[in-house]
Amino acid sequence: MLTRRHVLASALAAPAILRFSTAQAAETTLKISHQFPGGTIDKGDFRDRLTRKFAAEVNKRSGGDIVAEIYPGSSLIKTNAQFSAMRKGALDMSLYPLPYAGGELPETNIGLMPGLVPTYDVGLSWKTKPVGKALTDFLADKGIVMISWVWQAGGVASRTRPLVAPEDAKGLKVRGGSREMDMVLQTAGAAVLSVPSNEIYAAMQTGACDAGITSSTSLISFRLEEVAKHLTSGAGQSYWFMLEPLMMSKAIFDKLPKNHQDIILAVGAEMEAFGKKGAQDDDVEVSKVYEKAGAKVSALDAATVGKWRDIARDTAWKDYSKRTANCASLMKLASDAAT
Repeated sequence: MLTRRHVLASALAAPAILRFSTAQAAETTLKISHQFPGGTIDKGDFRDRLTRKFAAEVNKRSGGDIVAEIYPGSSLIKTNAQFSAMRKGALDMSLYPLPYAGGELPETNIGLMPGLVPTYDVGLSWKTKPVGKALTDFLADKGIVMISWVWQAGGVASRTRPLVAPEDAKGLKVRGGSREMDMVLQTAGAAVLSVPSNEIYAAMQTGACDAGITSSTSLISFRLEEVAKHLTSGAGQSYWFMLEPLMMSKAIFDKLPKNHQDIILAVGAEMEAFGKKGAQDDDVEVSKVYEKAGAKVSALDAATVGKWRDIARDTAWKDYSKRTANCASLMKLASDAAT
């Protein structure tokens, strides 16, 4: 019997391409890329499943006029290059961790600002608040259309000792996930390295990384329990929430007929409930996976999250706000959204 883990393992070894065939040639073929393991519409990493569900529903509502090809595991375009490729119109769509674009557009690091987003509901509320409009308008101006808002809480997989409170970070080599998270870790005494989540396993396996902070889903999908002895769970409380939206090239989107644009936006919005449930389910599942592998699991409490937030407020938040006028505006609007 195939388990979820078997599906993920086989998908990592052989990334799949999803094509919906129709009796007649489709008017539009969209290539959707992401870095996560491939699976099926019903099994595997929920982020891959979200793209497949999105593709199937768009195909259905368009009467076969829109066909999608899914390229998991960065099999079409390397992870860090996907955002730039969308901006240039060289890639149609990607489910992409927004802060990965921080080197290109520092404003996007608002999508992983430690301690800023306390819950899924707060993060998802951005879409209808001034911060969401400001971020959406900024991205549109840079060639990106937001299709589905997806937030994920994160935790820590570590090789040698648990990383729960800031004082635990001293002397460890840690992958944080964004420039701002790295600032917080460095203030706590850690050394940092910058790699996408699909490269954490290799970094921990070789000893280049002692601990990796990433989403609960990535902690499972990238099998980090195989190289970790400790897990800090982000279920219930977390200082690490990342925005990993489904996005589309504005150059491609603008060329579509209005009825196709409307279908894509409507289906994208409907996928957000699936994304929230998938992320929250994995916040629970990750502890079971790591306990089964023999790892010790620790939980975060409000006081510990507060310690991380205090460091972030004095370092990352201030630094980000000084980078550009747009950063300052986004930071203020995001802070307002959390109150």
